[in-house]
Amino acid sequence: MRKIVRDVELTDGDRRIVVVAVDKGEDAVATINEVAVRYGIRGARVTAVGGFKSAELGYFDRGKRDYLRIPVREQVEVLSLLGDIADNQGRPALHVHAVVGHRDGSTVGGHLLRGEVWPTLEVIITEVGASLVKRVDQETGLALLTGSTQP
Repeated sequence: MRKIVRDVELTDGDRRIVVVAVDKGEDAVATINEVAVRYGIRGARVTAVGGFKSAELGYFDRGKRDYLRIPVREQVEVLSLLGDIADNQGRPALHVHAVVGHRDGSTVGGHLLRGEVWPTLEVIITEVGASLVKRVDQETGLALLTGSTQP
């Protein structure tokens, strides 16, 4: 059974702010992407704090043009999660990095590939006033920010 994701849209002048409380068991990446689609967000910054039951981070290997997987197989605190949402071929594309803290205070960080939320993840999505645009960079194979368009 799918859990309910609590989200609310606020405004700050002409900018929308979407606050999302991601529930236990949900995948952070999938949920943030779903919310971006639902609200039609094409240019935003993303921040969050909370916790993961488990996660998978990534380090981009230039030679392989792919992410080396960094598994996180225990409960961790999400100390910092930040990044952006931009338009990539007509769809919102989430790009976030996370630093997570272990029980002993040690940390690990990288590109967030997957994060199973526990007990919550409090996400703030703030529009930047324009649609950010990503295009695939031929050298790296990554979708990189290339500019913006006015809304």
